[in-house]
Amino acid sequence: MITRLLVANRAEIASRVFRTCRALGIETVAVHSDADADLPYVAEAGYAVRLPGNAPGETYLDAEAILAAARKAGADAIHPGYGFLSENAAFARAVEAAGLIWVGPAPESIERMGSKVESKKLMDAAGVPVLRNLTVDTATEDDLPLLVKASAGGGGRGMRIVRTLADLPGEIEKASAEAESAFGDGTVFVETYVERGRHVEVQVVGSHVFGERDCSIQRRHQKVVEETPAPNLPDATRAALHEAARTAAEAIDYRGAGTVEFLYDDEADRFFFLEMNTRLQVEHPVTELVHDVDLVAAQIAVAEGRAIDEPNPGRGHAIEVRLYAEDPAADYQPQSGLLTAFEIEETDGIRVDSGFAAGKEVSTYYDAMLAKVIAYAPTREEAARKLAGTLSRARIHGLVTNRDLLVEILRDERFLTGQVSTDFLGGFETGLRPSSTTDHRVAAALALAERDRMSRTVQQGIPVAWRNVVSQPQRTEFEGEVVVEWFGGRDGYSVDGFTVVAAGPEAVTLEADGVRSTYAVSVVGSRVDVDGPRGHVSLTRVPRFVDPADAVASGSLLAPMPGAVIRVAVEQGEAVEAGQTVLVLEAMKMQHTVTAPHAGTVTQIDVQPGAQVAAGEVLAIVEEETSE
Repeated sequence: MITRLLVANRAEIASRVFRTCRALGIETVAVHSDADADLPYVAEAGYAVRLPGNAPGETYLDAEAILAAARKAGADAIHPGYGFLSENAAFARAVEAAGLIWVGPAPESIERMGSKVESKKLMDAAGVPVLRNLTVDTATEDDLPLLVKASAGGGGRGMRIVRTLADLPGEIEKASAEAESAFGDGTVFVETYVERGRHVEVQVVGSHVFGERDCSIQRRHQKVVEETPAPNLPDATRAALHEAARTAAEAIDYRGAGTVEFLYDDEADRFFFLEMNTRLQVEHPVTELVHDVDLVAAQIAVAEGRAIDEPNPGRGHAIEVRLYAEDPAADYQPQSGLLTAFEIEETDGIRVDSGFAAGKEVSTYYDAMLAKVIAYAPTREEAARKLAGTLSRARIHGLVTNRDLLVEILRDERFLTGQVSTDFLGGFETGLRPSSTTDHRVAAALALAERDRMSRTVQQGIPVAWRNVVSQPQRTEFEGEVVVEWFGGRDGYSVDGFTVVAAGPEAVTLEADGVRSTYAVSVVGSRVDVDGPRGHVSLTRVPRFVDPADAVASGSLLAPMPGAVIRVAVEQGEAVEAGQTVLVLEAMKMQHTVTAPHAGTVTQIDVQPGAQVAAGEVLAIVEEETSE
């Protein structure tokens, strides 16, 4: 029996495993990098061991450091979570060789399914439908578009869509570099890309099937919305998917929790084996809610040699969304920094699996997921409505997130009718970055005025902007050329189009056309967050006077986020074309290309490969060509 378990992972999944351990009476051990030392999961564990450093390779991917931590803390079992070392057969063997219990499948199963190339051959032999592998030499125009995928990992890393054969060698090189960074293995393979396919996966524990999940809505080939049961799936196809997954598990004598992933061609009603994840999936909560099962407890039971209960057929519907610190309007660019507010209601039917809390720092070293928010209800429509409402009321300040995009998806007519596919977000324009509405702007301006009044050391009772003779309105300016004009006096505030019912530094109540609404306002530095009935808006106050030292030279290329420079593609003095790659950054295990904004000459390069840069830092200057 397990008495003390170490989770070789971080943030949300560590907290999730600890929750089950507490229910089972098992003591817990956390490991943490320096950047993660203050995250909630560290405090939740009974014991915590530091892994010096921050980069995955020197912390969560360092098998020897993990094993040393287990010995130091007296753990007798290791749970790998997902990602990092969770599908590393050598690590699983090392855990067992150290006399510890490995809470996962047999190392042989991990090995056989760990290579997507070899696993497809194995599944083909077992009679499970597969897509054939291609190479630079064998791919033809008829095979286009193509998909380059990492053999050793997932999560969208090391994955590229290729639409012309000429681009294939370069995309393979990029995918391989990204896979090497994320998984320590740069092996990639190529197959035909099904443009409007669906991602449907089946949860197994051993050869027991716990239903399927639809995970089709993705960005950058990484899942964003997951649900069970899969909508609009013919009963015969559902049964065939379950049987194919059972066949896959039996082919390798699988034990423990795993997921068999399929690409489902909706139009032709056919499916193909993609891969088997020999670990717990990020989206496992939807299965737990519908099938009334604790999959972590099932993993522990199998590791202890105990049998698990037979799956029940499942009741109701569950939908999960992944809340990311990222900017959908900037190609889902990861965000880092301080979460100044993080409040999500956990009402009946809502589950929140979170790795962060208000006041915690989101670093650049790891995945940008803040939390998973899951809704359970008797029907799909009820679950979607409940989840959208919960997200829209959440208070999330300090960083740009994909929250508004998630709400738009959940309320989109295509989603509500089950018309989901892997290209669902292609051309999806609403919800990317909400523009501030007039009421949010007015609330922000008046709350700032009240903060100014309350910060006075004398005469706080004098009305803000009071004048004996009123001439011009006061002006509050925000970034994006947003200006709010208002009057202040002994009778309170006056704003065109609104009646100001009440105003304070943290809340403003406005009335328009007989309808009254209250807005919560939070101010941190120059950032103003406003939460109201129509959602959340973040504004940045423009100072009345700008320090000339803060200005940057024309043509400056600024770091879009904190990260590490991994390649500089040009030299000082070199002529470049608009859109040409200048350098490549790596942040949150993804590569981001910084390109020339216009044709010109590189007059300055301020960084070298390996340099750590802050968001907004000048990387290089491209002086624009001038026509004679």
